[in-house]
Amino acid sequence: MTTTPEGVSLGMPQLPAPDYPDDVRARLERDAADVIARYPDSRSALLPLLHLMQSEEGHVTRTGIRFCAEVLGLTTAEVTAVATFYSMYRRRPSGDYQVGVCTNTLCAVMGGDAIFEALQDHLSVGNGETTGDGKVTLEHIECNAACDFAPVVMVNWEFFDNQTVDSAKRLVDDLRAGAPVAPTRGAPLCTFKDTARILAGFPDERPGAVEASGGAGSASLAGLRLARGETAPARVVHPRDGGPQDTPHDQVHEPSPAEHLSSHDAPHDTSASDPAHPAGPAAEEGE
Repeated sequence: MTTTPEGVSLGMPQLPAPDYPDDVRARLERDAADVIARYPDSRSALLPLLHLMQSEEGHVTRTGIRFCAEVLGLTTAEVTAVATFYSMYRRRPSGDYQVGVCTNTLCAVMGGDAIFEALQDHLSVGNGETTGDGKVTLEHIECNAACDFAPVVMVNWEFFDNQTVDSAKRLVDDLRAGAPVAPTRGAPLCTFKDTARILAGFPDERPGAVEASGGAGSASLAGLRLARGETAPARVVHPRDGGPQDTPHDQVHEPSPAEHLSSHDAPHDTSASDPAHPAGPAAEEGE
């Protein structure tokens, strides 16, 4: 609704969003044509086009919504309904790095809640807010499908596994300082705008980025083998309070230095391993 400088509503509809400058509009139209050509129904191109809008401005603006509506023959209401449904589309300015802390069940109990709370205090921002320098937007997110490496933090959808409060603080400090930061696995880190363009379906032209990959954890792969009916060799894991007890040496799994261990293989400074707050023995079913 349109309002006067004094804040009085005039009961008039909001004016249409401004258009992009001519050169920007022409470039986006070329990119949009490439995206739309991938689909038999142009409306199916809406999701990647919204990512394309984010790659231009860092979030989906009213101008971006207008652009998508015009090139796809939709109403702005139809585009807005989609842009507001999915949390991956930002509706307000955000940082160069989207730092998402998983607070779903396993990550939470392994320390995700503590990490998220500490980062809010460390960065002086709340959920979904951006630091004053425009570098980092912090948010809590749902499952990252990386429970093997809980607690997990993602930056622009790249994995940072087995995090602690201290390591997460160092991570965001390095991001704000412009220091080199490498994900635990997967492609090298890039800005949120660059990530959005890749999600829109355009090639990642950085040398070595496409070849980089991040595999699933050993526990997930073991579950996959069992689901396929394969029999995996038994693995004996050392107790947290000491070494193997009465276990033949040839039956003990000794991880190589190159093996990517899960956070479950060693205690971290989280509520689950805090001696001051012991969970006690697990009760048997029915007790």
